[in-house]
Amino acid sequence: MTVGEIVLESLSTGVITEHEVSWLTAQQASFNRPEEAAVLRLGRLMDEGTIQLGCRLPAAMNHHQHVRKDWIEPLGRRRHRRS
Repeated sequence: MTVGEIVLESLSTGVITEHEVSWLTAQQASFNRPEEAAVLRLGRLMDEGTIQLGCRLPAAMNHHQHVRKDWIEPLGRRRHRRS
């Protein structure tokens, strides 16, 4: 795990996990100047609510066939074909 990975993942998903926050705080003494700046920015984004403390679901779950068939499709395209 690196600071860059955590920052990029958090920015792309809008979520940072408790484990990642713990790792950042435990490793902060070893950060170089650019890493410190990135973590400070991440903290500001958390303060303003852009990044939330939470958990991420694996990407595979988003594409699971059962979910798509039973939850997404009935609310989407196929819903209007019956009428």
